[in-house]
Amino acid sequence: MTGAAGQRRGLFVTLEGIEGAGKSTVAAALCAMLRARGHLVRATREPGGTPLAERLRASVLERGAELVSPQVETLLMFAARGIHLDNLIRPALAAGEWVLCDRFTDATRAYQGGGRGVPLALIEQLAEAVQRGLEPDLTLLLDLPVEQGLERARIRREAAGEAVPDRFESETLEFFGRVRAAYRALAAAHPARFCVIDAGGDAASVVSAAQHALDRRLGGRT
Repeated sequence: MTGAAGQRRGLFVTLEGIEGAGKSTVAAALCAMLRARGHLVRATREPGGTPLAERLRASVLERGAELVSPQVETLLMFAARGIHLDNLIRPALAAGEWVLCDRFTDATRAYQGGGRGVPLALIEQLAEAVQRGLEPDLTLLLDLPVEQGLERARIRREAAGEAVPDRFESETLEFFGRVRAAYRALAAAHPARFCVIDAGGDAASVVSAAQHALDRRLGGRT
């Protein structure tokens, strides 16, 4: 596929998983690997990625006094995603850059759909309107038991001096169990796009598995 002026479109890789799965560590390692091979790489995240989308991220994550219903939370996620797509992801891909994104629409399917119970029909309708056919070329799902992931997230939060967990980090084990199950169901339903990586081991082994998966699935472009 080519972008403007005949430029070959870059590849779009997303990283998914529950809290504590190690997405940030894996993303940094993949970016370094691809840049060492001469690729232009844009690392980003959702919700967020641009100044305006980051402000929406803060609204979604903060534990404020006002009610944010699951449906409204979903709309905020897609509002941030639309801004992110129009201002960063689409232009970078059109310029031939790789885009590595920490979470994308599969996170909405898992967290708001699986975790909160928002109808998947609504999520897919919003995805169609906002993404306009754009899907990741590869999705790496970092999978690990819920208890292990949340313990990692707690240790990371305390090391960073963040005493209060955000709206998602403060959810129950049952909530994250539903999220993990939704992720695994998505991977089973879309095996051509997903690669499931055991994230329960040490960081080096998880990074190595992600690097091998990237080469195996997108070897012709890496």
